[in-house]
Amino acid sequence: MKALIFLCVVAGAALVYLMSEATYNNPFFAQNYQLLLRLGVGLSVGLMVLIVYQLMVLRKKLRERVFGSKLTLRLMVVFAVMALIPVGLVYAISFQFLQRSIESWFDVRIEESLNRGVSLGQRVLQNSLEELAQKGDAMAQALAASPAGEGAALTRLREQFSVEEATLMTPRGRIIAQAGVQPVALLPDLPSPDVLRQVRSQQKVSKIEAIGERGLYLRVIVPVNVLTIADDIRILQILQRVPPAIEKEAQLVEAGLQEYKQLQFARVDLKRLFGITLTLVMLLTLFSALALAFVLSEKLSAPLSALAEATRAIAKGDYSKLNPVKSRDEFGVLTQSFNTMTRQIADATDAMERNQQQLEDSKTYLESILSNLTSGVLTFDERLYVKTMNAAASGILGISGGAFHGLKLSEWPRHVQSVAPFAEIALRQFASAGMKQWEEQMEYRRADGQRTLLMRGTRLGMGGESGYVVVFDDITHLIQAQRDAAWGEVARRLAHEIKNPLTPIQLSAERLQQKLHDKLPESEADILKRATGTIVTHVAALKGMVDDFTQYAHASRMNARAVNLNELVREVLVLYEAMGVVIEPRLADNLPSIYADPAMLRQVLHNLFQNAIDALTGVENPRILVSTSLGTGGVLLTVRDNGTGIAEAVMGRIFEPYVTTKPKGTGLGLAIVKKIVDEHHGRILVENVKPHGATVSIVLPSKAA
Repeated sequence: MKALIFLCVVAGAALVYLMSEATYNNPFFAQNYQLLLRLGVGLSVGLMVLIVYQLMVLRKKLRERVFGSKLTLRLMVVFAVMALIPVGLVYAISFQFLQRSIESWFDVRIEESLNRGVSLGQRVLQNSLEELAQKGDAMAQALAASPAGEGAALTRLREQFSVEEATLMTPRGRIIAQAGVQPVALLPDLPSPDVLRQVRSQQKVSKIEAIGERGLYLRVIVPVNVLTIADDIRILQILQRVPPAIEKEAQLVEAGLQEYKQLQFARVDLKRLFGITLTLVMLLTLFSALALAFVLSEKLSAPLSALAEATRAIAKGDYSKLNPVKSRDEFGVLTQSFNTMTRQIADATDAMERNQQQLEDSKTYLESILSNLTSGVLTFDERLYVKTMNAAASGILGISGGAFHGLKLSEWPRHVQSVAPFAEIALRQFASAGMKQWEEQMEYRRADGQRTLLMRGTRLGMGGESGYVVVFDDITHLIQAQRDAAWGEVARRLAHEIKNPLTPIQLSAERLQQKLHDKLPESEADILKRATGTIVTHVAALKGMVDDFTQYAHASRMNARAVNLNELVREVLVLYEAMGVVIEPRLADNLPSIYADPAMLRQVLHNLFQNAIDALTGVENPRILVSTSLGTGGVLLTVRDNGTGIAEAVMGRIFEPYVTTKPKGTGLGLAIVKKIVDEHHGRILVENVKPHGATVSIVLPSKAA
C-alpha cells in the first residue's frame, strides 16, 4: 500500500508538470490533449479508489470492533480537515483567478458583433423569402383564374413578378410548364415527395437552401386550386437566387463566427485543463494527509491493539497471553498492570472452574438418581410452574416429557385432560397442607386401563430454593397383586370347603336312585329320578366351578415352546364352526413364532370366543372378527364382536374375579385370561368400540424378543 501511494504521488506530479508544459506549447497541447485528459481522469479515479478502499478497510475494522479503529478514524478526520480547509481555499481562489484570467483573453464585443451580423443576414434573407412567398400566392391565384394556356400564363406571370424561375407541376410532381430568365434545365430542381404531400394538404412551403453548384436560393411552393378541371390542384414552385454579394458576405460572417467559436472551445479546454490540474493537486494533498493519518494511527494504536488482543484472549479463556513491557511511559505502566490483572484473573478462574465442576458433578449425580428412580418426581417453583420432571413421571402419567413445559399446575387440565385429577389433588393439598407433608391415593383412567397412584408431596422451604415437590408411584400392579392373592386364597378355601362334600352328595344321590327306584311306585320313582338327576347335575356344575377356582388359585406350570399363533387360532376356530355365529379370521402372514404354552393359549382363546358368543345373544347378524398382526412389542391378537359391549360401571374391574355382567357364570373367565397373559409377560386391553361391540387385544412377546 505504501509503494502504491508513492507511485500515485510521483505519477500525479509528472502529470501536473506535463499539463503545465502543454499550456505553453499549442501544438503539443493540440496533439496530446485527449491523452493528458484521460491520464488525469484515470489517476483521479485511482486516487479515489485507494481512498475508498482505505475507508472500506477502516469501516470493516469499525464493524469488527478492532481496537484502535476509532482512533484511526478520528486522526483521519483531523488530518482531512486540516488539509481540506487550506487546500479548499487555495483551490477556490486559484479556480476563480484562472476563470477570470482566461475570460479576459477574449473580447465579448467581437462575439456580440459576429452574432448580430449573422442575425442581420438571416433577417434580410427572411424578408426576401416572405416577399417571394407573397409573389407566389399572387401567381397561384392568377393561374387558378386562367387555366387555359398555362405555359404562356406562367411565362407572363414570371416576367410580371420578376421571378428567376417558375415551375407548374401536377400533385405527383410531373412538370406541366416551366419559365425562367435563363434556359431551364431539362431536369429542374424539384421538391421532395414529403414537400409535395404537404402542399397537397393546402400548406405553403418556403425555405432558404443551397442548390448544388447554383448557389443559395429562396424556394417557395404553393398550391394552385383550379376548380374547372377534374384534377383540381396544381403545384407552383418559385426559385429566386440570393444576390451573390449578400451570399458571400453571409458566408464570411458565418465563417468568422465559426472560427471564433473554435477559439472559445479552446478556451473551455484550457479552463478544464487548469481545473483538472488544480483538482489533482488537491486530491494528492488530501490523499497524502489521509495516508499520513493511517501511518500515525497504526503507530499510536499498536500498544493499544496488543492490549486488545490480550483482552480477546482472556475473553476466550486464554490467560497465558502476557504483553512484554517495551517502554517506561504510561503505556508501559498500563501493560504491567494489565499483566498483573491477567494473572489474578487466571487464579480466580481456576478456582471457579473447580467449584463449577463440583457443582456439575453434583447436578449430574442428582439427575442420574432422578432418572433411575421408579417413582415419578415433579418439582414446581413458587408459582407452581413445572421445573423438573423425571422419566418415570412421564411414563406413569402417560405423557411426553415436554408436555408441561412452561405450564402452570392449574393449566394442566386444559392441555392434558387425562391428568386433571392429578392436578386437582396436588393443588388442593398444596393449598391446605402448608409446610406439612401430605399423602393421598388416586385413581384415573388411561388409554391402557384404570391406574392407581399413591401421591406424596410437600413444600420446599421459604428461601431462594423454595417451591413444591410431588413424588408418586403407580401401585396398580401392587394392588392387583394383592387382590389376586386375596382372591386366590378365597378360591383355594372355597375349592377345599366345597369339593370335599360334593363326592358324598353325588354318591348318596346315585345310591338312593339305585336302591329305591324299583321299590317305589312309578310316579314316585319318576320324582326320585328327577330329584337325584338334579342333584347330580348341580354337583357336576359345582365341580366345574371348583376346578375353575383351583386353576385360578394355583400357580400354573407352563410348558413353553415355540408356537405359531395363526395355526393355533385355526385349530380352535374349527370347534366353533357349528355355533351359529360368523367368525371371520384375518390372520397376517409371516408372523414370528411366540414362546408360549399351547394348552394355556387354547384356554385363552376358548374363554375369549365363548365370552364373545355370549355377548351376541339376541343380536341381529352376530359377527366375530379374529385378527393377528405384528404389533409394538410382539404379536397382536384381537377378538372383536358386534354385541352389546361392556358396561362402563364394570370396565375398571373387568379382570377381577367374580365380576361379570352375564346372568350365569363365575366371572373367572377374563381373570384367568389375564393371569395367563401375565404369566406369558404379555399385555391385555379390553375396550368398547363404536357404535357397538367390544374388543379384546392381547400382545404376546415373539420368540426373538
